[in-house]
Amino acid sequence: MKQRAITGWINFAVFLVLEIASLHMLRHNGDMQKAWLARGSHWVMGTVWGATQRIQAYFSLATTNQQLAQENFQLREQLLQAQEKLRQLRVDSLQLVPRPGFSLTLAEVTKMSRNKQHNYLILNRGYEDGIQEKSGIISQNGVVGIVDAVSAHYAYAFSFQNSDISISARLGSAGETGLLVWDGLHPSGAILKEIPLQQQYHPGDTVFTSGHSLLFPPDIPLGIAGASKIVNGATSEIEVRLFQDFSSVRYVTVVHNNAFDEIEEFEP
Repeated sequence: MKQRAITGWINFAVFLVLEIASLHMLRHNGDMQKAWLARGSHWVMGTVWGATQRIQAYFSLATTNQQLAQENFQLREQLLQAQEKLRQLRVDSLQLVPRPGFSLTLAEVTKMSRNKQHNYLILNRGYEDGIQEKSGIISQNGVVGIVDAVSAHYAYAFSFQNSDISISARLGSAGETGLLVWDGLHPSGAILKEIPLQQQYHPGDTVFTSGHSLLFPPDIPLGIAGASKIVNGATSEIEVRLFQDFSSVRYVTVVHNNAFDEIEEFEP
């Protein structure tokens, strides 16, 4: 056995020496061989450089995504501020007492369930970051969930993919208001309930937050209306395809109604 191993190493050494010698001869014999060697070395260099660039691009995605999330957050903040100014102009014209608007906080989803009937998510922001219970969670694609509990640095929230969650939603730009709930079957499926039969709509109409909820600002696009059916001969239920993709959500905006506690005092 030992003799066989020694023989194998000797054979390998001889093979290696012969390979080096042959490459040396090719390098110094003829332009054709030189061109082949140069082309081969260039191919190896290009392949290694391309792989290095792809690796660098992959690790830079996290920074890029975070920058995009920050930009989206700023745009949503500007949009809500603009909507608040328009509302304030209407209030001033009617000489009514204005109410506070919504405060916004950017957060990242650190954990999220998607395969249950009562799904949840955990955010990397807590009360030390200004997060409060009974706050809404949105993204650039719609509603994500509702904050239920807060610690110093984290927040626990109910995902919209939860059979116990409903959102006040409006059909079209000026349609009837109903309750939007997850259909419990499809990741992007929802049902808009309690829509009066006389309400006219067209499949393809956009569904928005209504503004009748204390948790979410009005006019946030939620999804696209589809087929409908009559329930108990009194109201319609409309299928909705949500804009929000829960499989890829990472950066979100927590919105809190600054007048929540004061308004809630009036509720029985």
